[in-house]
Amino acid sequence: MKTDNTPWFWIPLLNFASGLPYAVIISVSVIMYKNLGISNEDIGVYTSLLYLPWVIKPLWSPFIELNGTKRKWFLSMQLLISIAFLLVGFTIPTSGFFIMTLAIFWVAAFASASNDIASDGFYLLALRKEQQSFFLGIRSTFYRLAMLSGNGLIVLFAGYLEHKYGDNTKAWSYTMIAVGLLMTFITLYNFVFTPKTEINVVENNKDHHLSFGTVFVTFFKKKQIGLVLAFILVFRLGESQLLKMLSPFLLDKKELGGMALDTEAVGIIYGTLGILALTIGGILGGIAISKHGLTKWIFPMFLAMHLPILGFIGLAHFQPEELFHLHINLYFFEINSNLNLYTCLVVILEQFGYGFGFTGFMMYLIHVAEGESKTAHYALATGFMAMGMMLPGMLSGYIQQYLGYQNFFIWVLIATIPGLILSRFLIFPKDFGKKSEEV
Repeated sequence: MKTDNTPWFWIPLLNFASGLPYAVIISVSVIMYKNLGISNEDIGVYTSLLYLPWVIKPLWSPFIELNGTKRKWFLSMQLLISIAFLLVGFTIPTSGFFIMTLAIFWVAAFASASNDIASDGFYLLALRKEQQSFFLGIRSTFYRLAMLSGNGLIVLFAGYLEHKYGDNTKAWSYTMIAVGLLMTFITLYNFVFTPKTEINVVENNKDHHLSFGTVFVTFFKKKQIGLVLAFILVFRLGESQLLKMLSPFLLDKKELGGMALDTEAVGIIYGTLGILALTIGGILGGIAISKHGLTKWIFPMFLAMHLPILGFIGLAHFQPEELFHLHINLYFFEINSNLNLYTCLVVILEQFGYGFGFTGFMMYLIHVAEGESKTAHYALATGFMAMGMMLPGMLSGYIQQYLGYQNFFIWVLIATIPGLILSRFLIFPKDFGKKSEEV
């Protein structure tokens, strides 16, 4: 891959195209199913199962590594994702929508996981080492911006349609069709602006002689691999449960322990304040690592990412009533919603900490993948990360129902401790701008 390209033109939207499908499939689907009458237990189990393609994507990552170009792969997968979201939109009004939409989401999840493999490989091939370090914060920020666009702007749009039509089914049907059209536009943009100079790895990759099995074996021979995998699995143990039950907590009525916000309020909080806080956190995280290395910053980043859980413990315990009314009247779009001041403050802290801390975690995964077959090895590392998200998330609905929201958030905070302990035993590269020691 030639490196004489303009990364600012393609890195933002390419990573947005990875984050948006993930957000819709894993997070927005939770709010959609909640508003369409699905129980917390079913939401926890079935939406967590949608993580599975990201868990097992290492099984086909060597195929993508050794066949065709990364660019052809991610463009094809993004087109398939666009079609899948359009089908979800047309399926929601049907009587068996739950099973049918889950099946379509499953196809979209496989396409999205494949898109991630190809996009990650494209990033590692297209940029020099020092560029990877510099753009990691930008890459992580736009990925997370896509997540917040899903949890924020798309949810806000759905809430607006709910109020306009008084029909949740119609609102979410139109919303998913709009998401499909948006993904189509992003796919066309990436087709135009991503560099077209990638060499076909089948014919020219110096490592093409590596067998399918060798790609896996070399990964599990890396230094500290047992400790590394344990850390990857438990690093997001608390977050995996928090993400599944956070939207139900904000939407549930006060008598059920929730905050009784409407869909528009949740969308506004994450789509405006959350996006701003996340952007600042992600950029600062990338700058910190590029200047001082991960060894210095991993512990502060870990704390920044997980300590805001204390805010949700406070919200669940006190259920503050302080509200302020927000009215926005655009030409074709009017918003009337009551927002909770303390909820906004907690989300700002949570999103800033997430943007700052998760940058360090993703940089560590890149470090783990260094060496031969880095695309497949990065997919393996992120596959284990997805497993660490899927299994606890499947149980989160049952745990929340058993403990109640107050004790559930306390448990989520406790679940972050194993990752904190393991992080103290890992070897981190001191400077990602230089050739670092291989894991």
